[in-house]
Amino acid sequence: MERGAWVYDQVAGVVGEFKGNAGPYVMLRPVGGGREWQADPADLRPATPAERLSAGVRAANERARGPQAQPVPDLSRPPEPVPHCVTCALLVRERLAAQAEFDHSAVTDANVLLRRHLWQDHP
Repeated sequence: MERGAWVYDQVAGVVGEFKGNAGPYVMLRPVGGGREWQADPADLRPATPAERLSAGVRAANERARGPQAQPVPDLSRPPEPVPHCVTCALLVRERLAAQAEFDHSAVTDANVLLRRHLWQDHP
C-alpha cells in the first residue's frame, strides 16, 4: 500500500488516507484531515471511485461549514451603525443625504463604506 492511497475501512465504514504502518496496524487519516486512527490491514480494501468522490465531497462540505467560514451578510438591508461611533454616524449621514437626493449609487457607496468600517473597526 502506498502512502497517500485512499482505502475503505470496513470496520469503521469510512474512507481514509493511508499514512503508514504502526506495528501490526496501519495508520489512516480522514480525507480532508483530522485525527488519525489505527486499522487492521485485513479490514481494508481500495476505495471505489464512488466512495472516493463521496469522501471528497464530505470533506469539502465540512471545510465550508467549519468555524473559519464567515457567514454571508444580508445585503438586502442597510448595515446598522454602532452607537456612539463618530465614523458610523458620518457614514449614516452621507447615506441619508444621498437618499434625500435619490442618488442610489451614493447610497450603495455609503453602505459599502459602512460595512467595511464595521468589519475593520467593530469585529
